Amino acid sequence: MQHGIRPVIFYYNPNIFPREEYEIRKQESKRHAESLGLTWIDGDYDHEQWRQDVCGLEGEPERGLRCEQCFILRLKATALQTKKLGLKFFTTTLASSRWKSLEQIERAGHVAEQSVEGTVFWAQNWRKGGLYERRNQLLKEYGFYNQQYCGCEFSRRRPDEPQGCKKQ
Repeated sequence: MQHGIRPVIFYYNPNIFPREEYEIRKQESKRHAESLGLTWIDGDYDHEQWRQDVCGLEGEPERGLRCEQCFILRLKATALQTKKLGLKFFTTTLASSRWKSLEQIERAGHVAEQSVEGTVFWAQNWRKGGLYERRNQLLKEYGFYNQQYCGCEFSRRRPDEPQGCKKQ
């Protein structure tokens, strides 16, 4: 791989809903990793726990507090996996999405690195320097499924739909 870096892909997305959407995205990630000969690790899909973890934030807009909480949860799990594998650095593909706040992602990454000793969040703007264009080129080249929403059920709901949860 480039610059002596061989990535390991940790697929952890308990936020994605419905389960069918999760499976489509998971298989696309796995297919890509296998095509590159990369290690691919399947994180747990515990959507009910994720819902509890964002309970009270359902009505938040995109790029609101729910998104930041979701990023923190997922990046902490990534940092823990990083340490478990004996690696130091971790990053996220979230930073390639034009729909996400880079500032929120970077804050979440630093919260995660501070919560897991010995890990370092690699904050990279994957949208600059031609990287966003390269992303779009790869989507076409590999025939990737390209979703039109983040994956969270709350990003798909209309404001007038019920969005409550029960805190445990």
